[in-house]
Amino acid sequence: MRKCLGCDEMLGKKGLLRIVRSKEGDISLDLTGKKSGRGAYICKDLACFEKAVKKKAFERSFKCKIPDEVYSHLKEEITAQEE
Repeated sequence: MRKCLGCDEMLGKKGLLRIVRSKEGDISLDLTGKKSGRGAYICKDLACFEKAVKKKAFERSFKCKIPDEVYSHLKEEITAQEE
């Protein structure tokens, strides 16, 4: 069970999307769930992603400042996954 950073619900790993920060500091969407690095989970819903961004949950989880460009890139990838 993993906790969504947006809505704080506990769900199975398969029901969530994993965002990962690599050792180099790159932040990306991990569709396989196997990339190495620090992972954070959100529901497969754009609303949960936006809630997590608004309350700076990713920045707390990854312990670093995240640029707006990274958020916009992640938003595009999540939108593509919803379709």
